[in-house]
Amino acid sequence: MSLYRNVVWYCKGKGEYTKKGYEAAAKHFNAGDLNVSAAGKNYMITGANSGIGKAAAIDIANKGGTVHMVCRNEERGEQAKNEIMEKTGSSNVHLHLLDMSNTRAVWKFAKDFESAGNSLNVLVNNAGCMVNSRGLTDDGIEKNFATNVLGTYALTIGLMPILNKADKPRVVTVSSGGMLVQQLNIDDIQFEKMKPFDGTMAYAQNKRQQVVMMEELTKKYPKVHFSSMHPGWADTPAVKLSMPSFYESMKGQLKTAEQGADTITWLSLSDAALALKGGEFFQDRKPVPKHLPLAWTKSKAGESEKLIEILDSFLEQFKS
Repeated sequence: MSLYRNVVWYCKGKGEYTKKGYEAAAKHFNAGDLNVSAAGKNYMITGANSGIGKAAAIDIANKGGTVHMVCRNEERGEQAKNEIMEKTGSSNVHLHLLDMSNTRAVWKFAKDFESAGNSLNVLVNNAGCMVNSRGLTDDGIEKNFATNVLGTYALTIGLMPILNKADKPRVVTVSSGGMLVQQLNIDDIQFEKMKPFDGTMAYAQNKRQQVVMMEELTKKYPKVHFSSMHPGWADTPAVKLSMPSFYESMKGQLKTAEQGADTITWLSLSDAALALKGGEFFQDRKPVPKHLPLAWTKSKAGESEKLIEILDSFLEQFKS
């Protein structure tokens, strides 16, 4: 079944996730969807110093939105911030330094951001990693899970009080089509049983967990519009670094970072996105199935709720 999933997913990707797939989908976009102003609204984007995160930041700054960049590296963050300001002419671009794998720091950042009296309309959970050998953070948490899932959850929950106060609040989480080859697995959340460890599959499992997370938070916080999305196969530094063989074989067919970021921007800004049901998984501005046909990847009864219980249990350790 795993081989079946991988083959079907790869064939699907060649047709839909590439530059050619995007160009075909774009013929059906409504150009008026992004004829909006973001002036007076605040947007937070994690991993905004490069790739699709930076491209989305540029799009939003161009629309007049105040952008809060959350980045790990100060030098790269400052460089990206200056580039965004220069390209857009906006002075409303702010850099915050944060390691998303450090759950305690993520929670403190969210609470400090709230205590400072900031407002927030849209949170874009874009930062992620694909570590190809199993390693632990200083807190003893597997690095992929710590960054992609627990960090994302901690930031989202930590910022929920101010998002709930906002007009038309949204949370957009950048997942991946790779999650289609994975069934939610809550029995090995930190990949202790994965032998041998496979960073690509760990990443895909994390991306499935993110999609489930957005579904469950939609139920818990009905005022906020939650969504997850697949940016497609985009030509970004992260893809080149974490998947060098894939990058070399596909680089002529990969989307640009701007094309990969298009659905992030659309989900963050358009009224058309808000008109659609929360918790959906989007690709090229439309909700798409979360499971491949006949792939047996749907969660078992109660597992989605259990994932949130597990995340809450982790988070309690780092709130003080």
